[in-house]
Amino acid sequence: MDAPEGRRGIALLLEYDGTDFAGSQVQPGERTVQGVLESALEEFTGERERIAFAGRTDTGVHASGQVAALSTRSAHSPATFRDALNHFLPQDVVVRAAAEVAVDFDPRRHASKRVYRYRLEDDLGAVARRPLRRRQAWQLGRPLDVPAMAEALALLPIGVEQDWAAFAGAVPEDYPTVRTMLDARVERCGPHDVRVTLEAGGFLPHQVRMTVGALERVGGGRLTPQEFARLVDGKPGTAGPAAPPQGLTLVSVEYPAGAVQFGE
Repeated sequence: MDAPEGRRGIALLLEYDGTDFAGSQVQPGERTVQGVLESALEEFTGERERIAFAGRTDTGVHASGQVAALSTRSAHSPATFRDALNHFLPQDVVVRAAAEVAVDFDPRRHASKRVYRYRLEDDLGAVARRPLRRRQAWQLGRPLDVPAMAEALALLPIGVEQDWAAFAGAVPEDYPTVRTMLDARVERCGPHDVRVTLEAGGFLPHQVRMTVGALERVGGGRLTPQEFARLVDGKPGTAGPAAPPQGLTLVSVEYPAGAVQFGE
């Protein structure tokens, strides 16, 4: 479509440490990723524009591949947008890349897949915490049975439409809760490093953290893989409690060919 009023679309690939943000979405009186990004845009171009995000992340949740998009009248190149925004942004968020996109590009609706990764640190001994990594992982004093966790994930309905309401936080009445999980896996990446990766076209609020919270109970021997799988058929919100936010990172958002091409 033709750009209205001479506008252009710019997509941004973002990385941020979510620790000191009240989530990604702008909220009155709160420090948010969207808020600081929109302030940086105004500093750079003088435009006060709403910036759309591919996915909403909660307080304390990180991103290495969040995608945002904005509409602008500015003639600056995508590379200049990247560099100028980074000049005005705080140290806990950065634009990794920028690209020209169609003016009607919607980073949320047009996404074909989202990938989240959750990191747990287990069997940390008597102290049960490592301060330098406390913002990046759920730290546990006990060992996790990763093979049992893998067995549990293998029992989930993958590649088919499924109602995931049991793994969702509070959602509005009539909110659609059917999603298609594309992949779910867990692996031990080091002596104390366990990582859960979930891929889907879209996720419900808190779905990843609720899944990991239940999966941790499997790893700790408090839930069998079969009991974990049966949680899917439970009432809304019954699979909780959710894992804490600091272990979660939005790793990437994928789009159909030609929608957006970042040249990092």
